[in-house]
Amino acid sequence: MSIVVTGATGQLGRHVVEALLERGVPAGDIVATGRAVEKLADLAGQGVQVKAMDYADADSVAAALKGARKVLLISGSEVGRRIEQHRTVIEAAKAEGVELIGYTSIANADTTGMKLAAEHQATEAILKESGTPFVLLRNGWYLENYTDQLPGTLAQGGLAGSAGAGRISAAARVDYAHAAAAVLTAEDQAGRIYELGGDEPFTMSELAAAISAAAGRDIAYQDLPAREYSALLTDVGVPEAFAEILADSDLGIARGDLLVSSGDLRRLIGRPATSLADAVRSSVGS
Repeated sequence: MSIVVTGATGQLGRHVVEALLERGVPAGDIVATGRAVEKLADLAGQGVQVKAMDYADADSVAAALKGARKVLLISGSEVGRRIEQHRTVIEAAKAEGVELIGYTSIANADTTGMKLAAEHQATEAILKESGTPFVLLRNGWYLENYTDQLPGTLAQGGLAGSAGAGRISAAARVDYAHAAAAVLTAEDQAGRIYELGGDEPFTMSELAAAISAAAGRDIAYQDLPAREYSALLTDVGVPEAFAEILADSDLGIARGDLLVSSGDLRRLIGRPATSLADAVRSSVGS
């Protein structure tokens, strides 16, 4: 019987596998799955089972979940296709009789009106209807959503968005990964819902200030109407449909949809979550 991590070829999934190993889970009891399994060669070298899985291929999903005791379903990256992809994994897990499915949902999924949350909300409903024991890991924003964009931000000399003075409870991917590993290695997790986010929420203006401090020059935040922000994103190459989702997400931030005050992340990982200042300083200095 094993712990299966889907999407292990992605950044969050890989961090989860590494966190499970750090927690002492035997490598042979971990199954890392993904489409590009060649990316998992180093994990296979450590004894981790590696299996090919494509959410859109039911046969590959069933084969990858064979013998699974617990499954971490990391939400897919193909916005617009995720509901059926997630359903495929959930149905295969149910058929296999797994003890627990963990799902990486979105913060405040039961109350948010963000368009990006719709597929997460639908997946949570499928889990409830499945009758299979599950736990929800409602992840807030990644700090990397911002730090990965720092070269462009510094080149442009500013930030733009439509988030107003809304506060964001973001944390690093590795923090969310360690939270997932803690849940997967604990008992009695079925039915639990974890609202996960950083310890110190920040506004976009505070993000700009943190970048300014780390870079040693002034970086300002410009708040725009959502339509203008979406157009700006499209102008720099973001596909129009996704630009609209990003602008809508900023409107959600302005409403407080990504503000998390549960303290769940800190408790699960047993330490403070990565701070905005530390993440920005590390990225600017790299």
